[in-house]
Amino acid sequence: MKVILFGATGMIGQGVLRECLLDPEIERVLSVSRAPTGQSHEKLKELVQKDLSDLSPIEGDLAGYDACLFCLGVSSVGMSEADYRKITFDLTLAVANTLVKISPEMTFEYISGASTDSTEKGSAMWARVKGQTENALLKLPFKAAYMFRPGAIQPMHGIKSKTTGYRILYSVGAVLFPIVKAVAPNVVTTTEKLGLAMIAVAKKGAPKKILETVDINAAAATAAPAA
Repeated sequence: MKVILFGATGMIGQGVLRECLLDPEIERVLSVSRAPTGQSHEKLKELVQKDLSDLSPIEGDLAGYDACLFCLGVSSVGMSEADYRKITFDLTLAVANTLVKISPEMTFEYISGASTDSTEKGSAMWARVKGQTENALLKLPFKAAYMFRPGAIQPMHGIKSKTTGYRILYSVGAVLFPIVKAVAPNVVTTTEKLGLAMIAVAKKGAPKKILETVDINAAAATAAPAA
């Protein structure tokens, strides 16, 4: 299997990249991002593209892949709806429309979020925009498309968020994750499980197009954790 990964430098993307590089059935990983990952691996190829909304300069490099794992995203905190939509909806659809033109037989997987609003009519701005993005992606003629809606995510294997506020939050919350997982296991996942789940779904598909945390953890359980 050959996969394209967007957002490999973010916390979720780092976790997904780790599992992809460790998976013996994945022979090639193409990272497309605005900045280098800083990693070196025989299976990893990187394309640094400052403007991800226009992939025309690298279209020739995007053919021949089986799946796209789209982990690129931003927090809506402090952003206007127009600015948040530009990154969350416009950029994601620009990438997806390019890929479906090149490889309609590809599986496209999108990192969304818990409580995303599929009706597109709710009061939470971020949830509406995420819902619009999910709905638009599901209409594209890919071989298959899946929306992943993780809730709380525990960073594993030394992975850290690039955002200072999130690093502090995860550091403080580290002691709480075991308690939350014990009390409400269906609202917590990890960067490792999320990576394993995305790979498992890319390989075998899933019974649902929208995967909540409980579905993500179940999908991850079907894959053997990497060493």
